[in-house]
Amino acid sequence: MNEQIPAGDEHGALGDAEYAEFMELAAEEGFDLEEVGGDIAAAGHGPLPVLAVIGRPNVGKSTLVNRIIGRREAVVEDRPGVTRDRVTYEADWNGRRFKVVDTGGWEQDVLGIDASVAMQAEFAIEAADAVVFVVDSKVGATDTDEAVVKLLRRSGKPVVLVANKVDGASGEADAAMLWSLGLGEPYPVSALHGRGTGDMLDAALDALPEAPAQTFGGGVGGPRRIALIGRPNVGKSSLLNKLAREERVVVNELAGTTRDPVDELIELGGKTWKFVDTAGIRRRVHLQEGADYYASLRTAAAVEKAEVAVVLIDAGESISVQDQRIITMAVEAGRALVIAYNKWDNLDEERRFYLEREIERDLVQIPWAMRVNVSARTGRHMEKLVPAIETALAGWETRIPTGRLNAFLGEIVSSHPHPIRGGKQPRILFGTQAGTKPPRFVLFASGFLEAGYRRFVERRLREEFGFEGTPIHISVRVREKRGTKNSKKK
Repeated sequence: MNEQIPAGDEHGALGDAEYAEFMELAAEEGFDLEEVGGDIAAAGHGPLPVLAVIGRPNVGKSTLVNRIIGRREAVVEDRPGVTRDRVTYEADWNGRRFKVVDTGGWEQDVLGIDASVAMQAEFAIEAADAVVFVVDSKVGATDTDEAVVKLLRRSGKPVVLVANKVDGASGEADAAMLWSLGLGEPYPVSALHGRGTGDMLDAALDALPEAPAQTFGGGVGGPRRIALIGRPNVGKSSLLNKLAREERVVVNELAGTTRDPVDELIELGGKTWKFVDTAGIRRRVHLQEGADYYASLRTAAAVEKAEVAVVLIDAGESISVQDQRIITMAVEAGRALVIAYNKWDNLDEERRFYLEREIERDLVQIPWAMRVNVSARTGRHMEKLVPAIETALAGWETRIPTGRLNAFLGEIVSSHPHPIRGGKQPRILFGTQAGTKPPRFVLFASGFLEAGYRRFVERRLREEFGFEGTPIHISVRVREKRGTKNSKKK
């Protein structure tokens, strides 16, 4: 099922008539209509604009990211070279939601500061709709800062210049010196203490578009975007070359030989697709830790621009923690998902048996992901890739009309009610699908729904309506008691 319903922006994916009918139902159940409308609008958002935070090592980038997202998630250490699994975070400022790309914490001494900072900046700018450029006001502009400024000018992206470590009025003069960079007004802030960050965020949101510059599908009839992701040396470049039927990307036994982003238009199954190759970076062999960090930035940039993530896994090796992290990155970004097990032609019966056990154990959270077994070297089963991508996209764009969804929810409540907890039995009152790409549902309930019951609802949604190859987001709003003006968000 793939019924598209025209919608006003403020109604999520609901049409005007459907929205009015839904709000009438919410009023009857005693929910605050203003909050319900806000919930639907929040859940119905499209892709969020992306703000990148860049700058030299130890200027306070991760501290600023923590300040922006309102919690301590980005790792902060004085020691350069601190790597993280996640480099993107969701944030909210004055009611506007956006994503933040953090590039803090890595410096490759062997390459030199200029080269490593430039490498970070390139990857982050690639993903971003606007950039926050952080400079240490106490040190002033360095040659490295000047090099980053040149990158920013070439990119054409909007830039907000931040003079960090301004802890008082005495530091304002140091901040003013940064006008010399030619990026406009420097915003004096103290990421550590929060001073000036409100004004800086206001400026950053003014620079961000309401929606990302990248429109999915490249317009009506445009090519769909596929991010080809996976850990180094699993065969991403080989797969892209096989699909393109020519050597478009350098393939080398040394992991991480792809340096520059490669977007390839490829004809497959009678359609044109845009593949983003994310096969890693050029690096020294012993700089593994830094390479993984840069690969995370590269992967985040590609996933942000894509509609479908094709995650390549080496079937001949055990599923690694890094494989799982890359899959999680795609799921958290809300992209349609295809898992391609590469080098399938090399597997014997014993390895196939153990691989199935690993999939059951390590990928238990994504049984809905599309799966193909391929060989990038021989081209085996390549014809199965396009149907898997198309199925995942169809699930990603599927929407269930509110009336049908509520009939389905009513059946669930009748046949499988929520367990009684503390003498009370919470139940789902009604719900709606507020958005697609990926499908996003808002359920309104009489009490808190336990995580296990939410997973049960998601499983039944998939059994009933499909949603193959796509994550599903379910949020629950709880009514404290009938007739109250306020509902509690869970």
